[in-house]
Amino acid sequence: MLACLAFAGYPLGAGAAIAAFLAAVLVLIAAIDFQTRRIPNRVVLPAMAIVLIADLAFWPGRTPEFLLAALVAGALLLIPNLISSSWMGMGDVKLAVLVGLVLGWTVIGALLIAFISVLPVALVMMIRGGTAARKAALPFGPFIAFGALAVLIVPGLGR
Repeated sequence: MLACLAFAGYPLGAGAAIAAFLAAVLVLIAAIDFQTRRIPNRVVLPAMAIVLIADLAFWPGRTPEFLLAALVAGALLLIPNLISSSWMGMGDVKLAVLVGLVLGWTVIGALLIAFISVLPVALVMMIRGGTAARKAALPFGPFIAFGALAVLIVPGLGR
């Protein structure tokens, strides 16, 4: 369903196909991360390769933008990971890179939506769980997926 919405948000062609592909991958990754608290390399790394090849094939002039946006998005999430791996997992970093490879600079809007949407969930966890909730792991992959899907489906949202 979400892949169809993402496909419909773009003109017929490679952009629509890549948007639908990313939507399907995001749903899978969000479900896995929600259940296991891990984002598997066997899903995210091949998806990165497919998207990078598509970027090179269909938009060679925009490939530097996609690469730079992916590196910036990955670096933004790598910083908390370097401080403490309990703050942000490397799977989240790789997922941000994947999203950047597809969205370009609108990845910043997707990450902003992800951080804003995780806040109420974290607050509810803190209120319900007390001090023990401070050490509870909250999977961030579903929130990255939500932000990316919002930008994919709602035109102009990430700009």
